[in-house]
Amino acid sequence: MTSPCGLDCFNCPMYLASRDEKLKKTISQKRDIPLEKAMCRGCRNEKGTITAFDMSEPCKVYKCIESKGIDFCYECCDFPCDYLHPYADKASEVAHNTKVFNLCLIKKMGLASWAKTKAESVGDKYFKGKLEL
Repeated sequence: MTSPCGLDCFNCPMYLASRDEKLKKTISQKRDIPLEKAMCRGCRNEKGTITAFDMSEPCKVYKCIESKGIDFCYECCDFPCDYLHPYADKASEVAHNTKVFNLCLIKKMGLASWAKTKAESVGDKYFKGKLEL
């Protein structure tokens, strides 16, 4: 459950809520959204259209990888492109800024190794870490 853009769905609270009713309830209350929308099944399972975010059509990244017949953005000759631009809004809540870094790690380490040894620490570092120089 890794999105084409490199987000690790398997560590995302919205994805985990699809299997955890208590978490789903917490997200619903915290974000003030209906209970049935307080979860995500992963963009691959939802064909790029995340109902939790009221998307009416697939995201541009999903449409792009589908049209090119690839699984991950790093496989594209245009990588990285503007579809992976780190968005500033909600950066403290949504780990979109980790996408390119994750994709580079997946390319270097392989999907399974990244998922097992690095994905969770990238998110932890992003949300809780301090810049180390």
